[in-house]
Amino acid sequence: MDIAITGASGLIGSRLVHELTSAGHRVLRLVRPGTAVHDTTGSDDAVWDPRTGTIDAAALEGIDAVVHLAGEGIADRKWTDEQKDRILGSRTTGTTLLAETLAGLDAPPSVLLSGSAVGYYGDTGNRPTDESGPAGHDFPARVCVAWEAAAGPAVDAGIRVAFLRTGIVLDDRGGALAKQLPFFKAGLGGRSGPGTQYQSWISLRDEVRAIEFLLTAELSGPVNLTAPNPATNGEFVKTLGKVLGRPTTILPMFGPRILYGRELADSLLLTSQRVIPAALQSAGFEFSDPTLDGALRAILGR
Repeated sequence: MDIAITGASGLIGSRLVHELTSAGHRVLRLVRPGTAVHDTTGSDDAVWDPRTGTIDAAALEGIDAVVHLAGEGIADRKWTDEQKDRILGSRTTGTTLLAETLAGLDAPPSVLLSGSAVGYYGDTGNRPTDESGPAGHDFPARVCVAWEAAAGPAVDAGIRVAFLRTGIVLDDRGGALAKQLPFFKAGLGGRSGPGTQYQSWISLRDEVRAIEFLLTAELSGPVNLTAPNPATNGEFVKTLGKVLGRPTTILPMFGPRILYGRELADSLLLTSQRVIPAALQSAGFEFSDPTLDGALRAILGR
């Protein structure tokens, strides 16, 4: 297949490019102007710039599939009003540009896999939530609702669009786990708040495998990219400590609240989301890392 990818230099995108090219697919990376890409996979590049509304539409003619992963990191900076606007705009502006461009092609792709997140559901408490769950009302939920809506032109054009509602992606080279590891290895890792809040996670390996699966699986609409066994914060901390052979403790919230601001820190650490990957399971997808203990041991080589 010929597959175009945005966000190809990120944690998920770079691993996806590697896996797809290794499998014999041709990958076209959509990159920003002036972006220097150091790559040995043989992928091609085309330029797009959502800020100016420019995109190399000709390069997308006849492409088989598009995977759209680009967007400002949700936890890169404190959630000031300005940063919230950047987060929202980086998702909606880019998605609208891409969807409208694909809809206007003479030979559009058959599928668009468009990024989203389990933040769509807001705080679900202890309630198991599949793709039929309603949208939440907090900032991440509002972002996800607008993000998915921005793909409307592609849906209206008859392109199969699946929304990748991704959970916490676990890998030791990036993302939340990589930031936690130094503290846990030093015996300073611990649970946040009550520890009863659920965290919906997925290994990077299964995240990429699920995206590859969705390129040809006849699924559209929301698809939860989470492992089938979400863990509470307390369970996550205990399991990671056990895998590393290190003690764990209880972390006060004042540190993260000072570092990230109260709204972002509480959203990251205290929001409970018990999300179930019902669509993937119904379609026959088999997880390589269905349990947290097994996933962490595979990632950390333990």
